[in-house]
Amino acid sequence: MTYRKLQMGLVVFGFICLAYNIYELIVSKYSTQQGIVFVVECLAGIALIFLPELIRKFFKLALPEKIVYFYWFFLVISVFLGTSLHMISRISFWDKILHAVSPMVLTAVGYGLIGFFMKDAPISKTSPWLFLLFGFAFAGLCGVFWEFWEFLCDTVADMNLQRYATSSGELLVGRAALMDTMGDLLTNTIGALIMGIFAAVQARGDASHFEEYRLKRMK
Repeated sequence: MTYRKLQMGLVVFGFICLAYNIYELIVSKYSTQQGIVFVVECLAGIALIFLPELIRKFFKLALPEKIVYFYWFFLVISVFLGTSLHMISRISFWDKILHAVSPMVLTAVGYGLIGFFMKDAPISKTSPWLFLLFGFAFAGLCGVFWEFWEFLCDTVADMNLQRYATSSGELLVGRAALMDTMGDLLTNTIGALIMGIFAAVQARGDASHFEEYRLKRMK
């Protein structure tokens, strides 16, 4: 029941954000192209609310509610608050908040993947370090791939995702040009580390704690 209520609440909030973006498009608060992008991204965010169910249906893979709730939280702060309500441009460090939260979600997914690969093996007989180290490494690798993606977008579409230029278009050089990318990677690492410490404290040396993260194949 809680799952459905949260999901419907997110959908309602998503449509409120969508209505706001459509209003901005009508009154031309932003350029037509940018306004359309906001509307499309908000629609994509609403669709992504149902991603866990699509994974369940098409891949026969059940995601633990703990991971789903964490994923929805990230969806709210990234798509709806960050993009649709423009927090990412109004609050200078909002991007870093996203780079800190996303590896926490990915670390939890890493725990779930290890549990999935273990199949029917009892998690309680496994060292918790297997989960902690894999989750940390998985989140770190995804952070690196994300920077690859930003680099590709900047190369192909000149989107300045890696902040290699100022808002006026002046190109940064040397250390200044590296600050955003290295800051993102550092924040990503810190987020994964925080999640790892939290999980380690919760587990208290007992790997059975990670059972609740386990991804399970549906029969």
